[in-house]
Amino acid sequence: MSLTNELIQQKLRDKFGDQLTDWVVPYGMLTFTAPKELNLKILQFLYDEPELKFQFLTDLQAVHYPDSKGAELAVVYHLHNLTDNVRLRFKIFTDISNPDVYSATSLFAAANFMERETYDFFGVNFKGHPNLIRILNVDEMDYFPMRKEFPLEDQSRSDKDDEMFGRG
Repeated sequence: MSLTNELIQQKLRDKFGDQLTDWVVPYGMLTFTAPKELNLKILQFLYDEPELKFQFLTDLQAVHYPDSKGAELAVVYHLHNLTDNVRLRFKIFTDISNPDVYSATSLFAAANFMERETYDFFGVNFKGHPNLIRILNVDEMDYFPMRKEFPLEDQSRSDKDDEMFGRG
């Protein structure tokens, strides 16, 4: 039997019920949202379930949504079933004032550096990570550069000609 998005969704619904939300299929990739407390349970289920076999963590990153109060940071997991060549994505959201998320390093060794990079740029604190320190930025940096907390342009600059940027 071929592994389809419908089968994956049904297995996840059977296991986790209505706790999983926002089911969409952009560009053919099944995507859903889960509570942050369930991230390890979902990852373990997707890994262990014989029909699913999502045993390859392709990517893990964060997104900052400054206007979503109480859920400003999203951690996004991309998983791949190499046997059936099927991918899926799921997101968890956390409050920026308490960005604690359980680490996936016990299940995926590749999560180690992905979580360190996500911490370094977004400030997501992966609980249980074996060595959560900055990986690309200097240790003295006291902010997280990928958060949308700063204006994109310096409005006081006088050496810019907006006509050259299509804004005139």
